[in-house]
Amino acid sequence: MSGRCPPRDHPGLLARPATDRHLVPAYAAENLTALDTTAMVLGQPRRVVLTHSVGLHTAQQAGFAQTLRKATAALTELAGRLARGKTRRPRPKVQADIDTICAPRWVARVIRTDLTGDTPATMRLTWRINQSAQAALEEEIFGKRILVTDHDDWPLHQVIDAYRSQEQLEAGFRQAKDTHVVSFAPIRHVTDHKIRVHLFTCVLALSLAHLMRREATQAGLALSVPAMLAELDGIGETVLLYQGERGRPRARHTITRMTPTQQHLYNIFDLDQYAPRR
Repeated sequence: MSGRCPPRDHPGLLARPATDRHLVPAYAAENLTALDTTAMVLGQPRRVVLTHSVGLHTAQQAGFAQTLRKATAALTELAGRLARGKTRRPRPKVQADIDTICAPRWVARVIRTDLTGDTPATMRLTWRINQSAQAALEEEIFGKRILVTDHDDWPLHQVIDAYRSQEQLEAGFRQAKDTHVVSFAPIRHVTDHKIRVHLFTCVLALSLAHLMRREATQAGLALSVPAMLAELDGIGETVLLYQGERGRPRARHTITRMTPTQQHLYNIFDLDQYAPRR
């Protein structure tokens, strides 16, 4: 059994300094560090692995920055409305509005608000971002996952591999719900045997997509299935028509200009064999 624990259940692990983590050689390319230890999980001592991913850290920073922008914009709008006396709401209602704005994950931990006044005419709102609190939040949580396993004999990288394989399985189910690519629905059939054929085709397509993703990863291009398919979908063929002084126009089929990622995928899957011949 391998899985993941909610980070909030193990604040002591999150508080461990970065120097306690060590680079995982199998994941050196993504600079993944980990701490292999034990902790109480559901009342039982279990092997746990605290990992830190630079990529996840960066993604969480970007996501939280967007959340903060939305919250601060809403607070600024509310503060302006109060300053102009454009509200008749009592203080408890205004405070409830502030609490709702700061409700998204981690926002209340970082934004400090101060509501003064007791009547609609006198109420004023000020707010600020606590930079030290934000830095502490990022140091404590961002980029970290806590994995738990009962395989005490597995090497560290195998524990991480097992967890990531579950992620890929879940990603497969999400991909199966995509309404455009490898979609199981809508099923436009009514007879059992046609439905079985439809589902078999979808499972086959999903399996092929994941095999392609694995081949791309082994070639040094780590992409999710949706991202890979989106890049491949961007590779197109165009027809250029040339009109001479006389005679019929000449047509030339060629591949559209590709990004570096598309060119890499083009080479990995040897798509040149399907390209139009000049």
